[in-house]
Amino acid sequence: MESILTKYANLLVHYCLEIQEGDWLYITTTTAAEPLVREVYRSAVRAGAHVETDLSFAERGRIFLEEAGEKQLQAPPRFHKHAMEEFNAFLNIRAPFNLREDQNADPDKVKIRQQAIAPVQKTYFERTATRDLKRNLCQFPTQAAAQEAAMSLEEYENFVYGACKLFEPDPVKSWLEVRKSQQQIVDLLNQRQEIHYKGEGIDIKFKTKGRIWMNSDGQTNMPSGEVYTSPLEDSVNGTVHFSYPAVYMGHEVEGVTLWVKDGQVEKWEARRGQSFLDKIFQIPGTRRFGEAAIGTNYDINRFTKNILFDEKIGGTIHMAIGQSYLQTGGQNKSSVHWDMIGDMTKGGMIFADGEKIYENGRFLFLD
Repeated sequence: MESILTKYANLLVHYCLEIQEGDWLYITTTTAAEPLVREVYRSAVRAGAHVETDLSFAERGRIFLEEAGEKQLQAPPRFHKHAMEEFNAFLNIRAPFNLREDQNADPDKVKIRQQAIAPVQKTYFERTATRDLKRNLCQFPTQAAAQEAAMSLEEYENFVYGACKLFEPDPVKSWLEVRKSQQQIVDLLNQRQEIHYKGEGIDIKFKTKGRIWMNSDGQTNMPSGEVYTSPLEDSVNGTVHFSYPAVYMGHEVEGVTLWVKDGQVEKWEARRGQSFLDKIFQIPGTRRFGEAAIGTNYDINRFTKNILFDEKIGGTIHMAIGQSYLQTGGQNKSSVHWDMIGDMTKGGMIFADGEKIYENGRFLFLD
């Protein structure tokens, strides 16, 4: 019988990354994900790909930030840079040993490092926007991630694999059905010009004329299940409260409310984590929105403090401050892209050009 990791690997290689003979595939993860890496490697080599891997050990990032001098911090990782420029496919498998290991890093060193890798990130965003670089972000269950999600490792494994539809007889077929269903949503939204999110603590409008709503069907993220766009930068107006905790760079902020006028976040408030929120809003580009989205994956039915899953929770909306997505037509630039999530299952509504298309966490027009 095909193992769950074999199914996972085949889904990643053949559906998510669409590996072709002769492709160069770059895999980054930690040594904790070796069992999945082995199966992805096997599947990709069978498909005729050239495969290179970068398996990080525990606390590599923390040690680097603690010990590196300025010249080392300023030097972008050479092989990663080459892969972003020249490879055909990139798989990033999240498999953390410790989700807080970088939390106390020197902020000045972090800033130098972010500036050094910014050109590499620019290349990444440009190539993934056109799928010149096929990429996927996925998760391998580890004890650290399970603890963060308040689950046992076995429970977390079942959660991750279930969200990826790996318990289905044919996961690819299941994701193609997601693609078909979500295409109805983006087809409608791409014909409308103004979107209005309204719910508990949420009353915010934005325009999307000339922008593109994307169907996130599991190819770039596994799991997925969302539709998203980048709003016109100066068109966002209103108030938005995010009922779920917002997690960024190991920091957790709760009860975030933002007041927005003509695209600019003019006031912000958090029940917990206000000082960290204050620091983030000093970073260029963070006071405008780079993304507005709607989560549609109803297999993800609990909050896990992992944005790969949480932003796709069925019955939620999310908005991201900072960097836009080039593929949607977004123009905001920032070193930050921070998704914040709001519940829409308790009376939440979405209007498109004044027409109610969504209520209580569900689209009204879907079959």
